[in-house]
Amino acid sequence: MAKFLYRMQNILDIKYKLEEQAKQHYMGVRIRLNEAEERLLHLEQRKEDYFDEYRRLLTDRLAVLEIEECKNAILRMDEYIAQQQLVIQQIEQELEEAVRRMNEAVQQRKIHEKLKEKQFEAFLQELNQEEMKEIDQLISYQYNNKEQEE
Repeated sequence: MAKFLYRMQNILDIKYKLEEQAKQHYMGVRIRLNEAEERLLHLEQRKEDYFDEYRRLLTDRLAVLEIEECKNAILRMDEYIAQQQLVIQQIEQELEEAVRRMNEAVQQRKIHEKLKEKQFEAFLQELNQEEMKEIDQLISYQYNNKEQEE
């Protein structure tokens, strides 16, 4: 029996590898985004803690130096939070690009899989036609032999 060989199997294998790489890149970016968002939450929590400390200092005794330090810490936290939000925006853009690349890689792989399926179907049809020819030849041979015997 004939064996099916897909002429572009090496290209399909490359498409699988490219898809896997795109998925891994996406996951790496996704992990970085999660970490950046977690850091943002941590910074916001620290800012909230500084606010609590600031309120406590204002209600207790008047320690101007500590109040000023706490106020400066809150302002620094605002800067850190703004920077972290920019980092998150950049990572989100990178994530969108990674999703686009991953979708493109999946689409390319699917195209090649469809080509392989069509080529396999053509192979099966050709194989079926060859079998039919052999059957026809066998039948005609048997019919001719029967006539010669009679």
